Amino acid sequence: MKELGEYLKKTRIGNGVSLTEACEDLELSTSHLENIESGNVRAFKDVYELRESVKLYAKYLGLDPDKVVDEFNDFLFQHTSKISLDDIRSAQKKKESEEKKIKSPYTIEHKEKINLWPFVYVIIGVLLLALIIYLVVSNINKAPSRVDELKAYVGKEKSIYEFTN
Repeated sequence: MKELGEYLKKTRIGNGVSLTEACEDLELSTSHLENIESGNVRAFKDVYELRESVKLYAKYLGLDPDKVVDEFNDFLFQHTSKISLDDIRSAQKKKESEEKKIKSPYTIEHKEKINLWPFVYVIIGVLLLALIIYLVVSNINKAPSRVDELKAYVGKEKSIYEFTN
């Protein structure tokens, strides 16, 4: 990263741009650009932010930002490939312990519970309404029973039959 930072610094000076002028134009702090030009990667907490800053700085200086980012990615690959698996695991455990450490009613995110009872009441109401409508419609369209009419007619025939015999 030092070589890349020196290259960016030489390009800035070659273009006749002062450090403060570049900082004002890019809306970055002076220490931010100084750390990029000196290759001080440890000054940045987020590697992705550093990469975007390098890309923006290269574009500002009139360089091909893709080539500069490729150089940065090569550095990053070499740097991260030297990290042992034990260091990565210990960093993960440290991060997990920090996440578990803070438990306060003010910092814990609460999931919103969905109240299902109104939906249950609506469904029951719709089913009851459908049942009532079904019963009303089935009784309105119900044809009168013809059995009673036939009994009355059969009863009259018997009485006529009985009188004739």
